[in-house]
Amino acid sequence: IGPARRAAFDILRRVETERAYASVLVASLPQSDLSREDRALAHEIVLGVLRWQKSLDYYIERYSHRSVQRLDLTVVLALRMGLYQLHQLTRIPHSAAVNESVNLVKEGGVRSAASFVNAVLRTAARNLDDRAGEEIEDPADRASVELSHPRWLLERWSAFLGEPESRALALANNQAPQAAFRVNQLRTTVEEATGVLEKQGVAPRESEYVAGAFVVEGERTPLVRAAEQGLIYMQDEASQLVSVLLDPHAGERILDMCAAPGSKTSHIAALAKNQSWIVACDLRAHRLSTLRSTCVRLGADQVDVVALDGTRTLPFLESAQTFDRVLVDAPCTGTGTLSQNPEIKWRLAPVDPERLAQSQLVLLTRGAEMLVVGGRVVYSTCSVEPDENEAVVARFLEANRQFRLVEPNAHRDLITSEGYVRTFRHRHGMDCFFAAVIERFAR
Repeated sequence: IGPARRAAFDILRRVETERAYASVLVASLPQSDLSREDRALAHEIVLGVLRWQKSLDYYIERYSHRSVQRLDLTVVLALRMGLYQLHQLTRIPHSAAVNESVNLVKEGGVRSAASFVNAVLRTAARNLDDRAGEEIEDPADRASVELSHPRWLLERWSAFLGEPESRALALANNQAPQAAFRVNQLRTTVEEATGVLEKQGVAPRESEYVAGAFVVEGERTPLVRAAEQGLIYMQDEASQLVSVLLDPHAGERILDMCAAPGSKTSHIAALAKNQSWIVACDLRAHRLSTLRSTCVRLGADQVDVVALDGTRTLPFLESAQTFDRVLVDAPCTGTGTLSQNPEIKWRLAPVDPERLAQSQLVLLTRGAEMLVVGGRVVYSTCSVEPDENEAVVARFLEANRQFRLVEPNAHRDLITSEGYVRTFRHRHGMDCFFAAVIERFAR
């Protein structure tokens, strides 16, 4: 078994058995002994299998005449990997895709299933013109298999965006996103950082939509090295936009309610030139440890880290309980990040958007309570779902008449008719984020 496929198999197993996140495990591959080529192949297989999982399972059941639920996990993972390579990675010889999947089953202690895996994959190799879902009569079930998304999620998106855009979004989710980063101007300059990358063959271009963001297509290894040195920070354009909308300035007191792992906290510090006081909060200590190390690496040294539950009354002294800026980047379903975190769609349930909306409203309310008159709170999520976005803000504004929505300073193509900010993978080439800019005024 080649090292790339062994690494991919191990990551996929951990995603299934430990509910680990593939992006975190893939990000650790540069610290392994794998060659650059093997790291790239492992990365491609892991995320590709998770993106197209429902389509791959359709092929398994079609060619094996067995339910995926009745098969051993080792067998399922080996089959998914083999099928993904056969259907999507045309540069890989069919024999390699088949043989290494068979060997993965043998090494995984299921030698009795080796002939079964071999037969299924060889049948698939003879029928590559077959299309996922083509034999399914129900249109919604067929679309779910063809687009490799849960049926309930596609139905929600169709109700919100219309069927053509729902389909376009799902297809965009199943493609590898381009890399995006920002220059860490607490450590270096834009000219110096981009110059370092250009010398290594990377040609970053400025984002069309987000000031200070850069995007790169192709080789990412130089980006990883530059990030380790603190010159840049890898962050999707839409995520960067949230900090820009907050519009932090030197001398301000800033509260970041749900701050870990520190992407937006450190960005806010950089935008304020390290001359603001930022209180960065999160619920869990291990996440705060990551946040702290992120800020240290990037030189964001005006950040105080606090462990607290943002859904409860915030523990600030009366004499120090007001902030000029508050960011509530609320925990959410994450349906806007499926191209980078495809396993999320297989873990969510239809009740999750509405369930999360309850705590999101409380978080927004608690954060807004800390705001000075004339101050700004930005509420954001990386979710597509209106329940977690427009509905939460509408409920908040209805109950808190001393707050109002203000016009966001964003590209006009990102501003909705209601005055919110929305980004979409299929429209703008970035994660699907929502943001509302809200101001407190004197009544």
